[in-house]
Amino acid sequence: MRLKIGRAVGLAALLATTAALAQSKPVAGEVAEGSLKGKTLTFVSYGGIYQDGQIAALKEFIDKSGVQLLSDGPTETSKLQAQVESGNVTWDVVDTADFPPYVYCGKLFQKLDFSKIDISNIPEGQVSECSVPAMNYGVVLMYKNETYKDNPPKSWADFFDTEKFPGSRAIEGSGDFSGGFMEQALLASGQPVDNLTVADIDKAVEKIKAIGPDTIFWKTGAESQQLAESGEADMIAMWTGRAMTAVKNGAAYTPVWQDWLVVMDQLTIPMGVKDPDAAHALINAYLGKASQETLAKTTSYTPIHKDAKPEVDEITAAFMTNTPDKLKVGYQQNIKFWVANFEAANEKWSAMLAGN
Repeated sequence: MRLKIGRAVGLAALLATTAALAQSKPVAGEVAEGSLKGKTLTFVSYGGIYQDGQIAALKEFIDKSGVQLLSDGPTETSKLQAQVESGNVTWDVVDTADFPPYVYCGKLFQKLDFSKIDISNIPEGQVSECSVPAMNYGVVLMYKNETYKDNPPKSWADFFDTEKFPGSRAIEGSGDFSGGFMEQALLASGQPVDNLTVADIDKAVEKIKAIGPDTIFWKTGAESQQLAESGEADMIAMWTGRAMTAVKNGAAYTPVWQDWLVVMDQLTIPMGVKDPDAAHALINAYLGKASQETLAKTTSYTPIHKDAKPEVDEITAAFMTNTPDKLKVGYQQNIKFWVANFEAANEKWSAMLAGN
């Protein structure tokens, strides 16, 4: 009898321990009631509809945890570097472009503790030591219907062909370079991209310069959207979220999906952040199914939780990038090359923007 009781007690203890371990394992989207009450976090991103959508996606996290969430931005590596070097880090979770978490991992961004974040529902290959994806999206060629009528551009090669397709072009002129766009410039000039070299960076820059004086370098997503809504540019390389919003607002432009540039923003935690546990909790909540559905509904950016099924209108659905037909024609940049040559490429990109 005593043996049986002992076994029963031992089994109960084992089950209790197993249950406790299961409860301690994070689940994307979940946060304990009142767990961050009295704490303040600053979330940094790129503003506009995107950041509004991110904050909306975090509403349940804010309400349930009791945290006070502040917004700041836009994300600038130089600002973050100044904070880290001074030892006065005021940004807690930072949405970055695709390259920085690779380039500055362990320098500006800390390695994430994946015992505190549930990454089981993120697409394969999108998690790095210092980041998880904030969402998936693309850079898509948008052309003005009135300009090209029955002979519209069909590829990035047409974007760079100003003889067959005359008109002004608008491309992003702030932040880091786009490796995917640089590769498309090379392809348009007849240069293969299978074995990129440092010399190819100069060739890509020269091809972009060759677009000519009608090039418009937009500085923010809002500016690119305004260019479409005002009809100022004939072709625009746009983030899909901004393109979607512009079309909703009446912009008479059409997307070209062939070789749309696959991009993902990344969520990171700066080195020297004051409350790493709270920052990890925010990221874990952001990755939840419901949060990702809210983000998708408000921005058109593609959710990164594999089970997310956002209910969106027809225009928003048209700019989602995770449909089978769009995935087939998406263009993946050579991240390994661009990270290895980040400083050289960024220097040449910056010099081009400065008119050198």
